[in-house]
Amino acid sequence: MFSSLSEKLESAFKHLKGQSRINELNVANTLKDIRKALLDADVNFKIAKEFTDTIKEKAIGEKVINAISPGQLMVKIVQDELTALMGAEATPLSLTGNPTIILVAGLQGSGKTTFSGKLAHYLKAQKKSPLLVAADIYRPAAMDQLTVLAEQIGVDIFVERENKSAVSIAENAIVYAKQNNKNVIIIDTAGRLAVDEEMMNEVTNIKTAIQPQEILFVVDSMTGQDAVNTAKAFNDRLDFTGVVLTKLDGDTRGGAALSIKYTVNKPIKFMSSGEKMDTLDIFYPERMAQRILGMGDITSLVEKAQAQFDEDAAKKLEKKIRKNQFDFEDFLTQIQQIKKMGNLKDLMGMIPGMGKGLKDVDIKDDAFKGVEAIIQSMSIIERRNPDLLSPSRKERIAKGSGKNIAEINAFIKQFEQMKQMMKTMSGPMGAAMASKMPGMRK
Repeated sequence: MFSSLSEKLESAFKHLKGQSRINELNVANTLKDIRKALLDADVNFKIAKEFTDTIKEKAIGEKVINAISPGQLMVKIVQDELTALMGAEATPLSLTGNPTIILVAGLQGSGKTTFSGKLAHYLKAQKKSPLLVAADIYRPAAMDQLTVLAEQIGVDIFVERENKSAVSIAENAIVYAKQNNKNVIIIDTAGRLAVDEEMMNEVTNIKTAIQPQEILFVVDSMTGQDAVNTAKAFNDRLDFTGVVLTKLDGDTRGGAALSIKYTVNKPIKFMSSGEKMDTLDIFYPERMAQRILGMGDITSLVEKAQAQFDEDAAKKLEKKIRKNQFDFEDFLTQIQQIKKMGNLKDLMGMIPGMGKGLKDVDIKDDAFKGVEAIIQSMSIIERRNPDLLSPSRKERIAKGSGKNIAEINAFIKQFEQMKQMMKTMSGPMGAAMASKMPGMRK
């Protein structure tokens, strides 16, 4: 995420290395490189200039506190300004109304339908009763896609395939929701290939007819200034309430994230990556600024872990670890919970200092596959009693997992070493040590 921008900003701060204070002379090259980094990230020139002018105004003459270098001070100033540029603080959904109506709009291919499914999944986890509404009357595949997503996440969907009026579908969906005790309605509208008058009129008419509490504009974060220009055109007609950034797991330069709030003065409410339904996150400007500057995002990482790890189960596991009773069955459970937290490379990038080191490292989502195959080739008794693994048992496990005896022995040895280390760590996240095990290196 934003790896190129992060690298260029880090390079810009090197101009201040070894300096005792910030002044016009030594800050000039830093600001020049920051502005260039923003332009390369497809940030509008006017925004990039105002951004660096503000940084210069705040930086010149700043006294460097003891133990804080000019470079560190500049990073802090840039972090604060990046945070402000992206909205300062998170903005929650407005879930007023009975039911709450959320209208989802955007260009075709922006990830709008997938986001609708993710939002329903997110709200279901918040103890809401969402209803997905297929209001794209032009693309039958959109109705099919939304139906599949609804089944996948276990929420209801409202579809009227023969109805050729998107306004009518939306109105009928509200009646259905009230009759079936659905308290949030998510309406997936037709994606536009461009901002054309006929399609804009349609989504405007839907808004007028149903008066939604939220209108979310979905933006493909890889499209830079084009996305920002489109957002402005939509906002002029719809006056939407918030922005959703999708495809943040792709080759994202950062232009959309850094420019869109400034341009339309509407908050970025969510960010999304990948196709999995649990990869939707609230957008926190301060946390994103930290990630862009290579500081990681330990707060989001902890929140993701807390969402997956049951507190009572964690306490039981901690007792087993302290007593050195952690077994392969426990390990497999921890792996499965870690996998639910999201993309592994993205998760590791949240650890401070890890982002740059992972730039050229290919960490695939199936990185645990080799370890899982070994454990799943064991019997339940063997998983719970590692000491039972005799040479004949290891040979059977090797055949079942597609590994050789040397790999099985190496895994068991490192598992025992990990158990000892986890006794001092005492927590389920200690299972992350698995990243050093055979079958997980790529």
